[in-house]
Amino acid sequence: MEAYATADQVWAGGLIFARIGAVLMLIPGIGEAYVPPRVRLSLALLITLALWPVVRTTLPPLPESLASMVGWIIREAVVGLMIGLLLRMFMAALTTAGEIISLQTTLSFSQTANPMQAQPGTTIAAFLTLLGVTLLFATDTHHLFIGGLVGSYQLIAPAKPLIMADFAQMAVRTLGQSFLLGVQLAAPVLVFALVFNVASGLVARVMPSFQVYFAAAPLSVILGLSIFALSLGALGTVFIDRYRRLAEYFVFGGPGGGAGG
Repeated sequence: MEAYATADQVWAGGLIFARIGAVLMLIPGIGEAYVPPRVRLSLALLITLALWPVVRTTLPPLPESLASMVGWIIREAVVGLMIGLLLRMFMAALTTAGEIISLQTTLSFSQTANPMQAQPGTTIAAFLTLLGVTLLFATDTHHLFIGGLVGSYQLIAPAKPLIMADFAQMAVRTLGQSFLLGVQLAAPVLVFALVFNVASGLVARVMPSFQVYFAAAPLSVILGLSIFALSLGALGTVFIDRYRRLAEYFVFGGPGGGAGG
């Protein structure tokens, strides 16, 4: 390898590749199961070559023992998995919103294969998940992923100790905010379902002989999906704004971006 790169350069590239490869395994879009592993590894290698001149000063020197080398590589892989997991966890907001909307429109029994998850889910949840990934690339939010990889070397520098308590706290906060955001995104349909069910109950009390269920079931589906379609633009705008703030947390290397505010 000395003809192409020194041992220190190979060591620095290996450390960067360990973190970048772990992140690309989990981030939305690139880290999905339908993306071939060779594509992800090739992209990780390309990003490693691009980031090496930028972050090489933050990397530790080449250790003398094999055990130290393995320890550093495992540490960087764990850091990459932590970052990718946080970016992946916030996508649960769309899944939560889709499940709530499906329950309120009586479409929760309609299951479909979700390409973003290992198990099937409701059709609306799968649609919202695909919409979220599309918005990430349509709004160039994936560019923040690259900036976040550089910023992560300031936020979680290799030379500094790895504090798992901070990651656990941020993971819990991110997951809680993603669930809260999912409920907020489904709020229009939730309000409609509440009003509609109350109105249906009043009609059933006033007219006991009237078969309310047979008239209310199709109306619940049609009106619920109509409100969902009308609120889809605002839903996507709110989600991508909150997701960009989470990605900017790593870009600027601190809590200035915030994990969803």
